[in-house]
Amino acid sequence: MTTAHTTAPDVPGQFTLVLHSHLPWLANHGRWPVGEEWLYQSWAGSYLRVAAVLEELADEGRTDLLSLGVTPVLAAQLDDPHCLSSMHEWLADWRLRAHEAMQFVGDDAAQQQQVRIAGQREHHDSGRGLELFESRWRHGGSAVLRSLADRGAIEYLGGPLAHPFAPLLHPRLRAFSLDEGLADAAHRIGTRPQGIWAPECAYTPGMENGYRAAGVRHFMVDGPTLHGDTALGRPVGDSDVIAFGRDLTVSYRVWSPTAGYPGHAVYRDFYTYDHRFGLKASRVTGRSVPGEAKKPYDPQRTRSVLDRHVEDFVDTVRTRLLGEYERTGRPALVVAAFDTELFGHWWHEGPDWLAAVLRRLPEAGVSVGSLRTAADRGFVGERVDLPASSWGAGKDWRVWTGERVADLVALNDEVSRTALDSVDKRLAAAGHRRDPVSDQILREALLTVSSDWPFMVTGDAAAGYARDRAFLHAHATREICAAADAGREERANALAAGWARADNLFAHLDARRLPPAGFDDLHTPGADGPHAPGFDGTGSSARNMVRP
Repeated sequence: MTTAHTTAPDVPGQFTLVLHSHLPWLANHGRWPVGEEWLYQSWAGSYLRVAAVLEELADEGRTDLLSLGVTPVLAAQLDDPHCLSSMHEWLADWRLRAHEAMQFVGDDAAQQQQVRIAGQREHHDSGRGLELFESRWRHGGSAVLRSLADRGAIEYLGGPLAHPFAPLLHPRLRAFSLDEGLADAAHRIGTRPQGIWAPECAYTPGMENGYRAAGVRHFMVDGPTLHGDTALGRPVGDSDVIAFGRDLTVSYRVWSPTAGYPGHAVYRDFYTYDHRFGLKASRVTGRSVPGEAKKPYDPQRTRSVLDRHVEDFVDTVRTRLLGEYERTGRPALVVAAFDTELFGHWWHEGPDWLAAVLRRLPEAGVSVGSLRTAADRGFVGERVDLPASSWGAGKDWRVWTGERVADLVALNDEVSRTALDSVDKRLAAAGHRRDPVSDQILREALLTVSSDWPFMVTGDAAAGYARDRAFLHAHATREICAAADAGREERANALAAGWARADNLFAHLDARRLPPAGFDDLHTPGADGPHAPGFDGTGSSARNMVRP
């Protein structure tokens, strides 16, 4: 690694890296090519490796490295007994496939050698994955994430349950999913997050009121939501809740649709497999080169390129901070934000790049810190009113409201109202007693309205699977509600228990914390949030959870 900038003067301002970790609930909903395989590939390629990088940096005494968002639905899978057992099996199968590739005999000597070399490489990688999983992850992801948070290596960002597109969600479900999501994070990590990554960075005016009621201090939006001026966080509306914007100039240096680092010719190609063994033996070669013409991957060739990309990014951050300081007359903030799955899963070399960048930036005179630190250090500007927005195509809501997903929009509205009507009647009759039927109705309704389903349909990525999942959870909601509304208690309880076994997540979800009818989280400044046994109106319901 080059040592340029090691004696550079301090650069005014702060750089913040934000990672957003998310997959929809996949357990027991298909394996290959769509379903649980997504989880295990991302776990092996990204979560194991990124966590190992952060632990290594923490061992060096480094703190406040980045803000790490882990959605409750992903956190649930990283702790789920079925997923943990299946992940262990998946890693073992990967190692076995690599071992078989090492012994491959083919008619073409060059091809045989290429497959065997790839087998050796992935045999090593799978062995490392097994070692990390068995030593650090075998009893769940929460222990790993809590350790990183407790050591001060990361700021842990929370979010609402099941990753809904919040602007389109019924206000009561929007408030409920956020508060329950933060409570879920507190249960797993030990502290309630004060920062969130809002699903899809989606925003509609007034959502800051719901954030304030839930105890959220800051959240992420995309750069265009702040009209491209992301040099400071900005309090939103009349609240003290701060919106931090993704700096696209810096972020797109890494993950540009056309020219980002992962597309370099020498890096391992994501899309091309050796289908006999399921291994990736090719390099990118060229953006327009078909899979069968791609050259063999050689990790030795990536080292100098990776060094250049590290230095290029560090120089980009330095230049951006200095330029913003000159423009604004005060130290500025640069926030680069990415999906965690980019590092390792999509971009094989990404975790190595990440480790090198987090070491090089301080050497180059750049202060690195989390969003929480940015807020505490005063990287905050004037108040702003934000437009309706997201980080999707067009930076608006078209991905989740377009013509291709009109049926899902209607489905979400119908299921939400069906669920709320049924739960309201049951809670009125139950008094203060916990009602597992109401809990499961809300659980299935939230799985129905996940933002992933319209995203996948609009992007034509496993659209059939996405529609099937949305309508499956809608069916579950309707089926339980129909039995409950008809007074068939035995049937309603049996259905709720059956669906709970099928989707074993969010055991602490408690329908009694649902906001009352008429609740409006957008237009009531200082709204007290969900009203439930033990809720004190301060956004701290996690510590007063009613245990199941």
